Amino acid sequence: MSFRLRRLSLEEMDRAAIILRTSFDERLPWLAGLHTPAEDRAYFRQRVFSECEVWGALDEEIVGLIAFRTDWIDQLYVLPFWQGQGAGEALLQVAKGAASSLQLWTFQKNTLARRFYEKRGFVLVNETDGSDNEEREPDALYRWSRG
Repeated sequence: MSFRLRRLSLEEMDRAAIILRTSFDERLPWLAGLHTPAEDRAYFRQRVFSECEVWGALDEEIVGLIAFRTDWIDQLYVLPFWQGQGAGEALLQVAKGAASSLQLWTFQKNTLARRFYEKRGFVLVNETDGSDNEEREPDALYRWSRG
């Protein structure tokens, strides 16, 4: 399936927050409800949009997003219905095209995400007990380098 890719605007951050929450709650149900929708919107508007390039995959509407900055992917979420159809891969290529190396965190229990990144050249470099993240959930640091 093909998607249009484009950089998202501040006005689209509310939709980005919905994509994050829908995907997060579907794939990580034990962490559902950690933030309210208003907190998610504020986070995307005030932090993500100001610190990252935010790109979307669009069909009729935004179905996935990636937020990245120098050397880091901060967010990569695709609505559950659209997962496995190429949106995540297309978004990841945007970030890879802008960097020579990237790092990202994902939760250790998120086996679908871990498999997704590993298939695309990311290598596990560290695992933690989660004591340093907001969710207190064991996580995994991955790194990718061009070439």
